[in-house]
Order: sequence, then structure tokens, then C-alpha cells
Amino acid sequence: MAEAGHSDSALLLDAALENIPYGFCVWSSEFRLIMWNRHYLDIYGFPVERMRKNMTLEDVVKLSADLGNHPDQTPQQFLTAYKKELRNNRGGMRAKARELLAGGRTIETAHVYSPGLGWVVTHEDVTEEIASTEIVQKRKRELERQNIRLDAAVNNISQGLCMFDAKERLVICNAPYARIYSLPERLVKPGTQLDEILGYLFDTGMHASSGSRDEYIAWRHEVITRGDYDKTILEFGTRIILMQHHPMKDGGFVSTHEDITEQRQQEARIQHLARHDALTELPNRIQFLEEMANSEASIERGEKTAVLCIDLDHFKSVNDTLGHAIGDKLLKQASARLWGTTRETDVLARLGGDEFSLLLRPIERPGDAATIAERIVKTMSSPFIIDGHQIAIGASVGIAIAPQDGASTDVLMKNADMALYRAKSEGRSTYHFFEKDMDAAIQKRRMIEAGLRAALQLHELRVVFQPLVGLKENRVTCLEALLRWTHGERGNISPAEFIPIAEETGLIVPIGEWVLREACKAAVGWPTEARVAVNLSPVQFKNKRLFETVHAILAETGLPPTRLELEITESLLLNDSEQTLQTLHRLRAIGIRISMDDFGTGYSSLSYLRSFPFDKIKIDRSFMRDLESRGDSLAIIKAVIGLGHSLGMSTTAEGVETEEQLKAVREQGCNEVQGFLFSPPLEAGQVAALLAADQKPQLRRAS
Repeated sequence: MAEAGHSDSALLLDAALENIPYGFCVWSSEFRLIMWNRHYLDIYGFPVERMRKNMTLEDVVKLSADLGNHPDQTPQQFLTAYKKELRNNRGGMRAKARELLAGGRTIETAHVYSPGLGWVVTHEDVTEEIASTEIVQKRKRELERQNIRLDAAVNNISQGLCMFDAKERLVICNAPYARIYSLPERLVKPGTQLDEILGYLFDTGMHASSGSRDEYIAWRHEVITRGDYDKTILEFGTRIILMQHHPMKDGGFVSTHEDITEQRQQEARIQHLARHDALTELPNRIQFLEEMANSEASIERGEKTAVLCIDLDHFKSVNDTLGHAIGDKLLKQASARLWGTTRETDVLARLGGDEFSLLLRPIERPGDAATIAERIVKTMSSPFIIDGHQIAIGASVGIAIAPQDGASTDVLMKNADMALYRAKSEGRSTYHFFEKDMDAAIQKRRMIEAGLRAALQLHELRVVFQPLVGLKENRVTCLEALLRWTHGERGNISPAEFIPIAEETGLIVPIGEWVLREACKAAVGWPTEARVAVNLSPVQFKNKRLFETVHAILAETGLPPTRLELEITESLLLNDSEQTLQTLHRLRAIGIRISMDDFGTGYSSLSYLRSFPFDKIKIDRSFMRDLESRGDSLAIIKAVIGLGHSLGMSTTAEGVETEEQLKAVREQGCNEVQGFLFSPPLEAGQVAALLAADQKPQLRRAS
């Protein structure tokens, strides 16, 4: 680097050289190093402490070679060639050359001879430019316009740059500086006062974050007087400029000016994306919770506010059947419909997946929220047309009103979510207000879920068996495995309570596998060849290895496949899944019997019987219960039994509890009956005794 000078000119030159983006050095006519800048040291890797003024070219070349530079030449070869280049260029013309440095970098040098000074050389790393022909050509054109003189150097940096002396008079400025502010030629001449330039800038549209015109100019003078580094943001027309002030030792200063308009726009975009959903452009969870937090003060003052939690009904099945691309388009259309139901002061957000939330502020009465909720349910009930598909989904809505249902964000969101859960449990495509007893119901559900996760390890689950009696054989032909749970603190919990939760959480998969294994192990030890029936949940069929799991359990326990019945419900076939049907056929092919449970309670039952050749149809117990009070129940029972016979399927009547019910189904030709008339569910240890007694001519009915 050039030594510290004793004149204003030296200080100005030092400041300018350190701001140019190239390596810079000057060699005397005797090939001794006169001056250099920091970029020159960085390019060649020269340590600062090894460099001194008047070093010979030989010493510098040797140091460069020791650092691994010029690997294609010996130090003597490079020195000879370099001296020859310099000696041949004494006519004031600008000459260029390239050097190979350590790490495969290529440096382009440009030198010009100045009588009385020596050779002035610039150095630029052009490795990346060489990689692209177009970039190389561009850099060549740029280098052709370069000049070793100071004004050429500063004109080729990207930032606007200007230098003022201690009396705030312009010393030099580059073209980008004049271009950024559209300065006329008279204001870029050396000697122009800073105040004159600043006055022109404010007259032509500049604004400063630090205040008015006079305040900004006063601030600039204060910064200059203090001799501190500083930076500020300026607005010039539609552009945003970052100005940085760099003081110099002699009282002058250099300032750089950078147009950061695009950077600020990008930052604003990033800020927007951080608080908005990328797919729908709606506010996201972060933004929504911030808006709710901002509303808490109004709620404390008594302003009524409503929070609506919204779930799209059946959205998952759309993703599963039509794919995520269609699902994304559906979300965009659904969000547009939801937005159309809101008011200008409301905030609609997508929290994730198919979950949305709506903040209504202010409202006068709960009925206002109900009106919006009805509008949402209605508008979402109309089918969507996407890529030729007509898609029907719907929406469920939960509502919490502030302050009566809570005044804080967390409480309101929790209560609205509980209300949503109630709306979904009551059939979906409806709305529900939060009620005080909902929290107890949710807590009970959470207790059941938490208990189920530990129930297997704590041995709280057990399997009981209810006999199925063959009317023709007059004996027990099958026993259905039923799951029971005795909680360590709450005692017996009904399957009607915990089975749906197990299915929703996916816990039914490991629990169902355990039940199947326990049932098969028990059946192997029975004294007769009675079959064992095990229920399979639709959730278990989502496991692509269900067949392998069943096959492995049969092999592990030694139960013949012909003694196993698997019971499924009509809901399994709702989506007409090819994988589901394939699994059912594979199970049936090894001898396992497949039964349709609860027949007659779902939709399109007849079409399901056509889609798969079931071995058995189980008539739902509701028809037995209504047999004496409703005449159509007997007609349905008769039709189902007749249908089963015509399709080659046996029939089982569930819930038989009276002699009259038994007589009715026997007369219609039913094959099996199940119910308390014969036996309640039995513990595993009681089954052997029942089956042993079953060998007698007459089966004893339950008392």
C-alpha cells in the first residue's frame, strides 16, 4: 500500500485506491515497488508484513512463487517475461496480459508506462469470467474502457462515490454518483460545495429519514464535524438510496451511494411470505395470531370479537383420490370463496392443510358470527369444478365469542377449535358455538387417547369372545373376538368411546394387530374346530403390508387360515380402492373367510356385494331391535337373507335376544345367530368350557 503521505493529495489518493475493485501497484523504471493497494495483496496472497516500499521485482516474484503462484513457469522464466513486457511498453500505450495463480485462478493485468513515475499496473481476477464466453467478451469490452488514471478507476465501481475536502468542496465523483441523482454537469465539477448539491437534491425530489431538508443538512454537517462513520437511507423519487459516510484523517470524507430499491422490494416480499401462505396468499398462522393479539386490548375494553375455526370436509379424500395438484387448486378456489364471505375489517388466514381461521372484529352480537358461519357453510356446499372434475366437499365451522368465551388468543383459539370438533362430530357441513361443557368432553377424549397409547404396555386390554350359533348345526360354529379395556383409574371404558379415537389417531393399527394375534392364539387351543372372527378397521387397510401381517400371525400361532374370519364394514369400500380389493382377494385366496359386518346401515350396500364375493353377511342388530315395533324390519331381514342365499353367502343375525327374534330369523332361513339369547361375550378362559358343553345334542342358551 502507498505509504502514509504528507499532503492532501496523498490522502485523497489513498482513499480512492482502497475503494477501487482491482489490485493496483506501481513499478519504478528500476523495477522497484513504489505503491500498492490492499486488493493487490489479497489477489496474490501477499502477507502485509512481507511487503515494503522499494522491494525489487525479483523479491516480489520469489515471494509469489513461494505462495504457489505462476505454477506454469519457474520464477526466472516469469521474471524474464514480465520485465520484457514492461520494457517493451514505454510508449504510454496500455498493455494487457494474463497470469496463472495458485488454485487455478487467472489474473488479468493491464499496465501503462508514465515517464517520471514508472509502470502503473492493475490486476483483476477473471477466473469466473473466462468460464463463460459471453462474460469474457463483456469483461474484455469493460477492460478496454478502463484507464489507469484515478477517475477511470472510480468510475467502474458499482456504487456512486464522491470525495469532499475538509471545506466540504467536491474533489472528485464518479459517473454512478451523478447518474443516481441525475446531477447536472455544473454540480459534478471539483470545487462544488456540498450544500449546493444537497439543495439541488431536495429540490428534485429527495427525502431523508432523518427529517426535513434543513434538519438533514444540519445533521450532515454535524456528522462531518464529529468525524464519525455513519449511514442513512434516502428516498430519491421512487428509488431508495443507501448513503454511507466515511471520514478521512484530513477532515474530508468519502461517501458511497447505493441504489437498494430492488433489495428493499425483495425484503418486503420475504417479509410478506413470512406472514402469508404461499399457495393462497392469505395470512398464515403467524400473522393471524399477531392480529388476534392486537385485538386483545379492544376485547378488554368490551368490544365483541368472534374467532371462527374452519375445516374443509372430505378434503383428504380429494388428495388421496385425485392427487395433490388438484388438492392445491381446490385450496386456492376454496380460499377465494371463504374470502368472499368476509368483511373489510375481518382477517381470514390459512393455518395449514385444510384449516382456516377467521377473525371477525368488531361484532355487535353472536348472531353476526352465525350469519357469517351460515354463509361459509352455504358457499362451500356448492361443488367445485377443477380440471373437469366436479368435487363436493363442504366446511365445518367452530365459533368462539370474546369476551364471553375468553379474552386471550390462546383461550379463544382453543375454544373455537373445540366448537369445530363438535360441529364435525355432529355430521360436518355445519357450525357450532363453543359451550362450557365442551372442555370436559375434550379433556375426556385426550385422557382416552393418552390412555390408549399406554394400554398395551400396561396390559389393560383384553380380548373376549361372543359365540355365533349355527342354526342348522345347533352348535357354536364361530366366536367373534371383541376388544375390552379396563383403565387403571377409570375402570371399564366402552369400545364405542375408545375405538373411534383409536381409528382417528392410527392407534388401531398396532392394537388391531395385537387383537388378531391374541384371537388366533386362543383359537388354536379350543377343543373344537370353531372359527374365530376378528374385526378389521378401514385404517388397517391403509397399511400396504396388511396381507403379510395376517399371514405372519397365522404362521406364528399355527391357526389354519380356514378357521379365521375377518369382518369389515361397508365404509372400507367407499372409495372402491383397487389396493383394498386386491388385499381382500389375497386373504380369501389362502382360505380366510371375509364377512361384511353391520350390513344395511351404510350406503350402496348392494353395489358392495357385487364388488367382492363375501363369504358372510352379518345383519345389523338395529333390525333385530326394531323387529317387533316396525314391520319393515322383518321385510328387510327377509330380503337380506334371500339376497345372501342367491349370491352364495351365508347370513348371520346380530343382536338376537328373544325367542320371537330367533323364530323370525330361523323361519327366513338365516344360517347363524349371535346375541345374548345364547351367550354374552365370554372371557378367554370360559370359552373352552362352553365349547366342551357344546358337544352335547342341545346347545344351552344363556340364562
